[in-house]
Amino acid sequence: MSLKRKEDAFTGLEAAIVLIAFIVVAAVFSYVMLGAGFFTTQKSQETVFGAVGTATANMEVSGPVVIETGVGPNNVTNITFTVVLAAGGAPMDTSRFTYIASNATKYHEFDSDKVNLTWYSGGVELEGDDAKTFLERGDILDITINKEYNSAVDIVWPNSPFTIEVKPPVGASLPISRHAPLSLPKDRIFEVY
Repeated sequence: MSLKRKEDAFTGLEAAIVLIAFIVVAAVFSYVMLGAGFFTTQKSQETVFGAVGTATANMEVSGPVVIETGVGPNNVTNITFTVVLAAGGAPMDTSRFTYIASNATKYHEFDSDKVNLTWYSGGVELEGDDAKTFLERGDILDITINKEYNSAVDIVWPNSPFTIEVKPPVGASLPISRHAPLSLPKDRIFEVY
């Protein structure tokens, strides 16, 4: 008599164990893949929103650039322009702005302590303790580059283009390009659009 055992096929229990093992492995693998996909999508979204926030200008020029001359022709003493927060723009710290004034041959870069800022909120000029540093929705900011504090006014020559660039610490800079009048006689004020 032979005592051989025949094991030709899986039993139902063994088949169920193998099937469950395959399902568990597939579930873990799909969870890892979906998690990696969601993580990548979230990082991509953050990158896109960061790029849009950096690339869009949060300010815009409101009105003309005003050039004021002093004693003697072609002697520019002040350059004044007005900026406001663009629609949907986030508040900006103007104390951290830098400015660049340039023409075809000259270039001046200077900080916010070299300009005069005049704030208006609700149509009222803010002075003393009411003065601000953050440009917010509804605020109007007059920026004056004065010859007394800065040689950047030397970029304005008769009948020549010039550019003033306002650079916030975050976001795109605001370039203001204008063309000076044909002549700059003494003691005059010019509005350049």
